[in-house]
Amino acid sequence: MRLTYLLTCAAVLAPLPAAAQPGSPAGPVPVERLAARRAALFEALGDGAAVLRAADVKDIEGDYPQDSDFREDNDFFYLTGVEAPGAWLVLVARRTGDDRAVLFLPTRSAAAQRYLGPVLGPGPEASALTGIAETHAADSLDALLPGLLLGRPTLWVKRGPRSAAWSFVRETLEGRRGDVELADLRPQLAALRLVKDADELARLRRAIAVTGSGQAAGARAIRPGAWEYEVEAEVEAAFRRGGAERLGFPSIIGAGPNSTVLHYDKSRRRMAAGELVVVDVGAEYGYYSADVTRTWPVSGRFTPRQRRLYELVLGAQEAAIAAVRPGVTVAELNRVAREWFRAHSGDACGTESCGRYFVHGLSHWLGMDVHDVGNYATPLASGMVLTIEPGLYLPEEGLGIRIEDDVLVTADGREVLSAAIPREPAAVERAMRARVP
Repeated sequence: MRLTYLLTCAAVLAPLPAAAQPGSPAGPVPVERLAARRAALFEALGDGAAVLRAADVKDIEGDYPQDSDFREDNDFFYLTGVEAPGAWLVLVARRTGDDRAVLFLPTRSAAAQRYLGPVLGPGPEASALTGIAETHAADSLDALLPGLLLGRPTLWVKRGPRSAAWSFVRETLEGRRGDVELADLRPQLAALRLVKDADELARLRRAIAVTGSGQAAGARAIRPGAWEYEVEAEVEAAFRRGGAERLGFPSIIGAGPNSTVLHYDKSRRRMAAGELVVVDVGAEYGYYSADVTRTWPVSGRFTPRQRRLYELVLGAQEAAIAAVRPGVTVAELNRVAREWFRAHSGDACGTESCGRYFVHGLSHWLGMDVHDVGNYATPLASGMVLTIEPGLYLPEEGLGIRIEDDVLVTADGREVLSAAIPREPAAVERAMRARVP
């Protein structure tokens, strides 16, 4: 970590009356965490520079925003901690250690603030929130960027057809492309975001706890004759009561035949006695998303057939969780779960292993995105968070089962962050007995 940069950040810390996310239950990201993240990225950039752009406000006439007309770009928020439509971040790295971070923010407009509320502009307030001493008006970026990039052999930008930063940089460098190599910044940021710091883990823990409240509320609404959308309403109301500002992803509430559809999110079916309902949901808290799936018996108890298959899925999950530790890969965990099905299926699925009904991957990274960024060939390391979610889907029986938990890799193994949410068959049935009459 570059000492010069951290000292610069510390110099701008000051008491601040406003939060980086005004009114957010999660509160601001500690400035020292933001500084450490930028310092780690500077190390990765060598003698290069990086340009990141904030997200845009959605057009309520054409984009149909459901939760809000604005959600900050994950990488921009990760490095700055602020929500700032139209902002830019420029990072100029030098191997000598005198790195330079420059934040460009739109100037405050009375008309814009009438629609959007208070807007963060350049100046001491922005410096105190972000730990970035140098701030400018966004409309000065055109004039200042060429000078900031002078002598940088590599310019890192998030590549992509919809990347405003990529398009802008290409236009800005037109005519001098031979002097600067353009490189994709996304892999560098993904590698950094794989390992969560203390603030990220605190946000994830809260998102998971809120998601547990949503699972409990949804379970209380499950009964023969209820509609999937009624369960969804209870789940998402609990999210909001718990301080979640958004869904991590559209809620999946699938009963009977819909339980076998992996990403079913229409919630239009009425539940019938004897069915199972898969509830795959996640609250987003402070820009971090949970992802927890539970399978509930609509009538309150599993049938013998359902319980046998449920325990098979649970066994595969527990075997995979027990294998989580530093150095293991996601592919190895997937093999553990599939081997469990091969070894323990018996005649539950005829003469073949039930593993043929496990039709998706076992795990994905979890963080700011529900399917978070990162290379899946990366060996697990302390601070990474991933899901473990085996399932069986038998369309011919209208029977789907998925059990998903969020797991933190620790120095000597793992911690199941969602362990408080019932998943043992007896515990699931006890939770169902708490339903509203």
